[in-house]
Amino acid sequence: MAGDGLKWDGLLKWSLAHADGTRPPRNLSEEDRKWFMEAMQAQTVDVVKRMKEITSVMKTPEDVLEAQGVKPEDIVEMLDELQEHVESIDMANDLHSIGGLVPLLGYLKNSDSGIRAKAADVVTTIVQNNPRSQQLVMEASGLEPLMSNFTLDPDLAVRTKALGAISSLIRNNKAGIAAFRLANGYAGLRDALSSDNVRFQRKALNLIQYLLKENNLDCNIVTELGLPRLMVHLVSSDDSNVREAALGGLLELARDRTSGSSTVLAEEDKLKQILENRIENISSMSAEDLGAAREERQLVDSLWSTCYNEPSSLREKGLMVLPGEEAPQPPPDVAGKFFEPPLRAWAASKQLQKGGSNSAEDKKQAKPLLLGLGPVGSSLSSNQEQQNPN
Repeated sequence: MAGDGLKWDGLLKWSLAHADGTRPPRNLSEEDRKWFMEAMQAQTVDVVKRMKEITSVMKTPEDVLEAQGVKPEDIVEMLDELQEHVESIDMANDLHSIGGLVPLLGYLKNSDSGIRAKAADVVTTIVQNNPRSQQLVMEASGLEPLMSNFTLDPDLAVRTKALGAISSLIRNNKAGIAAFRLANGYAGLRDALSSDNVRFQRKALNLIQYLLKENNLDCNIVTELGLPRLMVHLVSSDDSNVREAALGGLLELARDRTSGSSTVLAEEDKLKQILENRIENISSMSAEDLGAAREERQLVDSLWSTCYNEPSSLREKGLMVLPGEEAPQPPPDVAGKFFEPPLRAWAASKQLQKGGSNSAEDKKQAKPLLLGLGPVGSSLSSNQEQQNPN
């Protein structure tokens, strides 16, 4: 908007002049008040009104927009603005009520790949950590075009954006996960792992790991489709994020004891060889690179221990916890304070017995091991003895 900078500069100078502390406060004149309100209104965007205008454009047929000279780049720019507005959860949920959600989902089928990709990007923003919008998109059959773009679109950028939207849509959404499974989504994930695109691979691996955590029954599906072999291959990826995501997914499979996938992994010679290679590479890293690879070190060790029932050589080499890193902390001892006094008394009794003392006085002083609350009288007597040891 032309002149925006000048209006903001004028408003700033006016504010500083009336609040610099060099003059006593005064009531605004009607002229100043009018100027101030006009300046503020000129810079205020009515978000709902603007979203309605964008919705109107999205509802306009593609050929009509083309006839009016609207280019795909203009639509993408418009969707960029819409994405900014729906970053607010309230605005995201309002998009459906003003009629904008369905035409947005329609853009997933647009003839222009840039528009299809950007529409999926906006959907991701709308449904992310937003159960209400997840439900609205599912009810509007939004998963279907996303699945189609994820598995069939000729443009890899569109496929990647669609996978990102699917991941956000079905996360913490049982109905969405079930629909994804029924739509043969794991086959699409297998294809994504087979691609050469690092970003596509990473998104697929992250979703696989999440799904396996949510339901270990999916380990059967993953194993039958041959995904473990692909994941093992990606442990050697040049991209650290892909390596970590692949290791995390394999660890979920290895921990499952119901599908037999853990046995398959343990018997996979290539996995052991690749883990040994990773350990060798980690051993030769600089101190800085070792710090950046902390999660990978932990995943390699955990996967090795789970598959082969022994600690990895990273522990022998002292590479699990580096100087300056915090070692894993044990859980807090919340029960020790209740058991410590009776245990000490029991130990004292044992020590007396070892010393060969059989006197009646020794037997009288030796307190029994009490794991529960003793008689009231005994408790009071014990407290008195502790307070008056002499």
